[in-house]
Amino acid sequence: MKISIKTFRRIGILEAISFLTLLAIAMPLKYIWGMPQMVQIVGMAHGVLFVIYILGAFIMHQKLNWNFQTLVIVISCSVIPFGPFFVERKYLR
Repeated sequence: MKISIKTFRRIGILEAISFLTLLAIAMPLKYIWGMPQMVQIVGMAHGVLFVIYILGAFIMHQKLNWNFQTLVIVISCSVIPFGPFFVERKYLR
């Protein structure tokens, strides 16, 4: 599977936005107002984007000759709000 840096950058941005949407909009709708539908929709989208992001990180690891520490940082940033934005700025420029 081939993936460009530009594509990985876009996936990272979409993954970060979906995570922030899940945390800031969908979760409050579910737990405060009792509307779980948004969590199902946004959660599924985020899950798919998360898996694609992780696979893309391994591809970028090979393509950009990242050391193991960089790969771990990039993957770890996927579970931190705003983390993929940091990766995009620090490792994909």
